[in-house]
Amino acid sequence: MENIRGSVLMVAAMGLFALEDMFIKRAAQALPVGQVLMLFGLGGMLAFMALTARRGERLFHPAILGRAMIVKAVMEVIGRLGYTLGIALTPLSNASAILQATPLVVVAGAALIFGERVGPRRWAAIVIGFLGVLIVLRPGMAGFVPAALFTVMGMLGFAGRDLATRAAPKVLSNMQLGIYGFAMLIPTGAGLLAFTGGAVWPGLGAAGQILAATVFGVAAYWGLTAAMRIGEVSVVTPFRYTRLIFALILGAVAFGERPDAATLIGSAVIIASGVYTLLRGRRAGPSG
Repeated sequence: MENIRGSVLMVAAMGLFALEDMFIKRAAQALPVGQVLMLFGLGGMLAFMALTARRGERLFHPAILGRAMIVKAVMEVIGRLGYTLGIALTPLSNASAILQATPLVVVAGAALIFGERVGPRRWAAIVIGFLGVLIVLRPGMAGFVPAALFTVMGMLGFAGRDLATRAAPKVLSNMQLGIYGFAMLIPTGAGLLAFTGGAVWPGLGAAGQILAATVFGVAAYWGLTAAMRIGEVSVVTPFRYTRLIFALILGAVAFGERPDAATLIGSAVIIASGVYTLLRGRRAGPSG
């Protein structure tokens, strides 16, 4: 029952993350991306501050000044900035497909940075997964969209953030990490806005979309954390890939997107490689 509950929570969290992406994309159609980042970061920071205070934890902890947390903050900025630009400038389904390669980068990074042993089968799956990303991107072909490289930047940033989180001080809770992660979006958005200019007063529609993105994002983060704590990691983690299914549905319904064959094939390759890498890692243990 715990694995079933954890799996349901994981699927629900991925659906909420997809809704967050949809509302951010909608907001970016009315507001500059830098302004969207600022408002989204402010809303998320305040939400996690409230959750942290409710748990009786400190809002500011000296441990955030450690090297691992500084690296995490930088990677958070790269990830959020790149992915937000990606979903604003390219189809939601394409951006979500590229994002699914994040676990593959995390596994490769854990081997190269932390010395975790990854066997030849998992390395082969990682390489195949990266080929799936290239199929979605189509570099040098007619369907290539240069703005999709922002999504690749975001994916690499999120992978770096996840790796840095492994080295984060254990005294920091997930809620506290949420505060600092969202707080970094405020100066990031301000910097982007200063560079591009064009700040506008958000109308009710845009403000509502930012609010909805924040609510769904915070709820998704809670669901993800609960799923990982309730169920076995090897059982619930593969359900992270359901985010792409939700993105395909929302992209079609909300934005009229129709993914082509290359996007669907590349997505299937990425997901198959990711699931194999996860399952193989659990079955084979540290030897890979």
